[in-house]
Amino acid sequence: MSAPILLDTGALLWIGNGEPVSDGARTILDETWRAGIAPRVCPMSAWELGLLESRGRLSLTSPADRWWMRACEMMRLSVCELSPDILLHASTLPGAPPPDPADRIIIATARQLGLILMTRDRQALAYAEAGHIRAVAC
Repeated sequence: MSAPILLDTGALLWIGNGEPVSDGARTILDETWRAGIAPRVCPMSAWELGLLESRGRLSLTSPADRWWMRACEMMRLSVCELSPDILLHASTLPGAPPPDPADRIIIATARQLGLILMTRDRQALAYAEAGHIRAVAC
């Protein structure tokens, strides 16, 4: 593995809920944990979880704030800093990034910190295929 990974919100939910992920994603996660490297997560994922739950689009096993804290603890995740530099970078991403602001911020976090994005989002994976980020499908 050449860089730590960043889970997007979908990957965080699937892994946090014990849902199956691709063999490649499972291998990278296992290697990361064995090497003592914490997978990373963007604070925007906490915002997305809360927003989805408040709109009734997501049902979690506990309120979003407790689910977030428990998931970060159980998966030994490191929460990235959300700096002004990352936010500014999200507004000027090269190529054709996904239009969703949260996705852009998560992608900018991966780019600025040199992380591999773990996602199932087709637009993010297409952005990676265009050479703008490194990503692994989960």
